[in-house]
Amino acid sequence: MRDHKPDMLFFESFADQPADIKGLIESERDRLIITTMQLDGNWTVTSRYGDDTWEFSDFTTNAPHSSKKINFMKFPPAFRSVMKAMVYRLIMRGRNGCVRPKGPTVRLFFLNAGLFLRYLQSLSIESLGKISPMICANYAKSCKDRRHHQTGKPLSVARLIALLISVEEIYELSQYTNDPMPQHPWPESSARCLAGGIGMDFKSKTPLIPDDVFCSLFKQASLEIENAKQILDLRDELYAFEDNQVDCIPSSECLAKNRHLKSRGWELGLREFYKSLISLRTACYIVLASTSGCRNHELTNLQIGSHHRSEDNEGNIYHWMRSKSEKTDEGMHSWMIPEAAVRALRVMERWSDPYRAAIADEIAHLRRYNPHDPNIGEVLKHRNALFLGLNKFGKVRTVTRSNWPKALNNFTKNCGLNWKLATHQFRRKFANYAAHSRFGDLRYLREHFAHWSLDMTLRYAMDDSWGQHLDLDLYLEIQGELEDIKFETVDSWMESKSLAGGYGTAIKKWQRNPQNLLIFPNHAAMLKSIAESTSIRSNGHAWCTADNDRCVGNTLERTRCGAGCNQAVIGPSHAPIYQRLYKDLKELRDCADIGEAGRQRVDRDLDRSREVLRQLGIDPEEIIA
Repeated sequence: MRDHKPDMLFFESFADQPADIKGLIESERDRLIITTMQLDGNWTVTSRYGDDTWEFSDFTTNAPHSSKKINFMKFPPAFRSVMKAMVYRLIMRGRNGCVRPKGPTVRLFFLNAGLFLRYLQSLSIESLGKISPMICANYAKSCKDRRHHQTGKPLSVARLIALLISVEEIYELSQYTNDPMPQHPWPESSARCLAGGIGMDFKSKTPLIPDDVFCSLFKQASLEIENAKQILDLRDELYAFEDNQVDCIPSSECLAKNRHLKSRGWELGLREFYKSLISLRTACYIVLASTSGCRNHELTNLQIGSHHRSEDNEGNIYHWMRSKSEKTDEGMHSWMIPEAAVRALRVMERWSDPYRAAIADEIAHLRRYNPHDPNIGEVLKHRNALFLGLNKFGKVRTVTRSNWPKALNNFTKNCGLNWKLATHQFRRKFANYAAHSRFGDLRYLREHFAHWSLDMTLRYAMDDSWGQHLDLDLYLEIQGELEDIKFETVDSWMESKSLAGGYGTAIKKWQRNPQNLLIFPNHAAMLKSIAESTSIRSNGHAWCTADNDRCVGNTLERTRCGAGCNQAVIGPSHAPIYQRLYKDLKELRDCADIGEAGRQRVDRDLDRSREVLRQLGIDPEEIIA
């Protein structure tokens, strides 16, 4: 920290500051450090306790600048002082039993607590000490009665829990202020219970992009990346063309650029050309998000040189993408990516080059006027980023999360698709595709993801260098999607009137005994138990429940699944496969050149296919009649 006499810190370091402000005189309290920023090895104070607005520096780079601040002047005057004291305690120590929160968590408390304090103001209550459990119970009811301002629907359970937890936080944090809440807001209950969240399974409500929509998006994005060189060459020519222009009148410059574009084969004009550059950035985002499963901030944290390669003992090359994740404290993570994603990274490195040059110029300008300007530290966070753009102030910064929905939906609209796209949907789609791949019924995944390996988990484990910091949370999401697939598969078994295969017929026989069903409290519990206790994967013509894949029925001798295999389940969805197989085998048997051994093999497979169809309640002879 800079040791300047006029700015001498009252406390020797941030860590030595008191955990709360009780007992401090006003002058000492107002000089407490709230946030700092390091610039060129020196620490600069960016916010002090006495400031009306506190600014945080630990937000992700894709967060809008306005979301990095909290302004206490927005609170009712009676609660500004105590709110400052509570937020300070939260910053310094966090909640009891929890780690110190980062800026986004502090701001979330700030926003949710503000709703409660304004509710108190409406009741003419001007002190936390006057809050009773009855007042808190009425607030909980008012939250349940509240409707979403856009949809008119009631608030979600998760949103209700967040609002009510903020009241519990106020109670806890206020104990370290001069105006504590006298009682817990709901002594015999909790925020989760009041919101109706007890016993609920909070699974992701992120909508799953339909396959046809996703394939169209990915195809168009890949096409734009393939044609990126032509667009970027034109862009660079316009920059050079602009530098050589003597006449700087905007209208004449625009006309000159349009003439130049037309001479180079671009007939759509300058406005559409600039749109195509934004579309190219969006295309790169779509490919990277689709093939890595990264969150929005992890992609916008990508820097120059994010791509690396590793090689196994057999000479196979694997591509890795490194970025900083703010989700955990580990920081840097590595994600395996296909060559399609590598191409997207290369395009973005070139795409962002003039934007990074503009940031370098801005930093140089700021340093000339004040080498210790705290704004320099903020700008430095963006200097090597890939996903850059102009903000509303005309400055080059990382594209914020609030701007991506518009860009993505413009891309979707231009593809002629009717789907409301959001950044987090790609992560779930990746997890869903990966889960289907592990389940075995999505082998065409490789057509979309070039050399993306189906045994990616193993490849991660094999890598000794770039696979050290992995996105384990992503694998939990993949596992969750896999569990959902298995659950739905077991549900289809139970709903089917008939199943074939040894395991399939055994299930239907077991299901027909009512005593077997009574051991489960409900139908969902039964499905969950079977799904969790059974190894299930698809081999295309059956579900295999063996705990390994060594059976030749999965590869070389596929009709074995229909020969009474105790591990096979064949359902109505597989019937067309066996219908076609039965028909083809009947035609093959009449061939004169297959020999006796071939005919015996055909007869064997005919019997197996016939038995499968019989067990499914289908007459094979009617099919070929």
